[in-house]
Amino acid sequence: MLPTLRQLLYLKLLVEHGSFGRAAEAAHVTQPTLSAGIQELERCLGAPVVERARSGVILTPVGEEALRRARVILNETDELVEAAKSANQPLSGRFRLGVIPTVAPFLLPKALPLLRERFPKLRLFLREDLTHRLVAGLRAGQLDAALIALPYDLAGLHYAHVADDELLAAVPANHPIAGQKRATIAALEQEDIILLEDGHCLREHALSACGLTLRKPPPGEEVFAATSLPTLVQMVGSGLGVTFLPAMAVEAGLTDTAPVAIRPIAADHPSREIVVAWRAGSSRAAEGKLLAETLR
Repeated sequence: MLPTLRQLLYLKLLVEHGSFGRAAEAAHVTQPTLSAGIQELERCLGAPVVERARSGVILTPVGEEALRRARVILNETDELVEAAKSANQPLSGRFRLGVIPTVAPFLLPKALPLLRERFPKLRLFLREDLTHRLVAGLRAGQLDAALIALPYDLAGLHYAHVADDELLAAVPANHPIAGQKRATIAALEQEDIILLEDGHCLREHALSACGLTLRKPPPGEEVFAATSLPTLVQMVGSGLGVTFLPAMAVEAGLTDTAPVAIRPIAADHPSREIVVAWRAGSSRAAEGKLLAETLR
């Protein structure tokens, strides 16, 4: 006898909610029903999947493997249902889209009204997060697509081009570079360069696209980093250093109220590529391509 989808769902909810009572509420069943489902799953597998503890429930090694596979199976089942619903109506029903923070505030305000107009039956669920977590979500089937920036390792994923987003230099308004038409790499490397914290792909994009070498600070000297683009702009406006900003953010008005000057960078193709990515073999691949075309 094979485990049922309901039994796998019970296991997933039990782990997510930490107790049989809360998991039963989430599943809209009684606690005895959920407990019986877990016991039946254990009989199917021939081994216990959970242990009860004062702190909640603890997965056994068999339970951990069952949970890993259950998530994949349940995600694939969700995709099957959504694919059937949208077979003749692309971009309809639920669509889980991840977006990186350096794109979401600047592209989505323009894109969402257009998507609502063209695809009125689309139920878009947005998740804003860093690239590595969005890519992990795609690979695990927790997202249908993600709007991210390249270069990035997309092994196991496919993608469609949306736009090339130029990287621009941002300096204090009274800085000598502000008086020049273009910012040279040599001039920028002489300054204190402030970037986003580690984990933001824009940091790596700026360094690689511009061929920059960061100066190592003297021992004991603090290195500044920002948690977001608005914070980065304020730090530059306060005279703490210079930075790099995506053109889409500047065009959206990110620097309009800050005392900073924006200059093109004298380098070969200082830009990042914005793409819509999806899992290889996903049933939502055609919709990922359609989404990219619409955003383009």
